Amino acid sequence: MSRMTSAPAPAPWGHRCLSYDDPAAFETAAHDFLAEGLAAGERVWYIAATPPSGWEFQPELITLGDHYRLDGVVDPDEGVAAYAAVTERALAEGRTGLRVAADATPLVRTAAQLDAFARYEHRVDRYMRDHPFSALCGYDRRALGVAACDELACLHPESDAQFRLYATPAEVADAGLAGELDDASRSLLALALDRAEPSPAAGELVIDATGLTFIDHNSLLDLDAYARRRGLTAVLRTRLFSAAHLAELLDLPSLRVERAG
Repeated sequence: MSRMTSAPAPAPWGHRCLSYDDPAAFETAAHDFLAEGLAAGERVWYIAATPPSGWEFQPELITLGDHYRLDGVVDPDEGVAAYAAVTERALAEGRTGLRVAADATPLVRTAAQLDAFARYEHRVDRYMRDHPFSALCGYDRRALGVAACDELACLHPESDAQFRLYATPAEVADAGLAGELDDASRSLLALALDRAEPSPAAGELVIDATGLTFIDHNSLLDLDAYARRRGLTAVLRTRLFSAAHLAELLDLPSLRVERAG
């Protein structure tokens, strides 16, 4: 199957992450996010420990315990299936889609929970590429720490993370990369790739990197090593001339850099 050489216009559905220090910041962001959905005819859910106050509209209030197991580890596939079912019900009711603002802090307090939920974040991101479902995910930095929040934020296409690894439409690529990749992000990129588990249909892992603003030589070496371990060729499509030049100098056997138009 041939693929486009650059991504199309962004889909109307979004997957955002907000790591916050003040709960009021998440509540404000959730208000604006859900108000947009309500105006667009979507079903809107607010999932948090406490209901919002002073809003001019009333979203559907869902407790975390109603939708997730608070004392367990999320199953990524089951989590996606649950939201897919709610999205389909919303469409059957005449809504235009589903929009959720969820403070998921209590769901990622242990190492096992964090690992599973990060994998789930990318799986649900894949679902959002082709379905009318969007989400704003909130994480409390005071409770989880900066490192854990970074592990989650980098798996959202919209976040303040240094880089983002996210799902793309199948006709574009197997995954997308945006932001900056350098020495500070090396271990996090390796972890994100492991959790995302991009699954190319053939022997090439195509990455739409048109959103990358910087990539250093070590990150190129890491992508080459990742592809080689999996018996793949990684194809990095980027607008960065420097990336193509570096790859040529490094002579990477399992990474091909293509200039995107």
